Amino acid sequence: MSGKVGTTYYMTLEVLLEREYDEKVDVWSYGVILYIMLAMIPPFYGDSAAEIFEVVLRDKLRFPSRIFRTASLVAKDLLRKMICRYSSRRFSTEQALRYPWILSAGDSTELIFMEKFFVANIII
Repeated sequence: MSGKVGTTYYMTLEVLLEREYDEKVDVWSYGVILYIMLAMIPPFYGDSAAEIFEVVLRDKLRFPSRIFRTASLVAKDLLRKMICRYSSRRFSTEQALRYPWILSAGDSTELIFMEKFFVANIII
């Protein structure tokens, strides 16, 4: 697959640079969604698509302590493996689904944060 399609917040480097890509781009997007659910902010931010593009190109994935103080090390490790710059090292969907944090349904504190995210984002 190739071509730049989608919302910039969820695009991997290979999509942004219009390189060939595979299904692991979806794992990146799932990781971004999980990051947002845990932190209530996106992992890479900018005021425009161009700014987000630049941030994804140059910045590393971060876990600000004031935001991630309740997130477990296992949850952050999963995010690192899903939002990995290098597709060859990025988790596959199967690997992500078999990760201990997913299989255990996460830490109860993290689930409360995720519940708040869903409640805050319900459109009625």
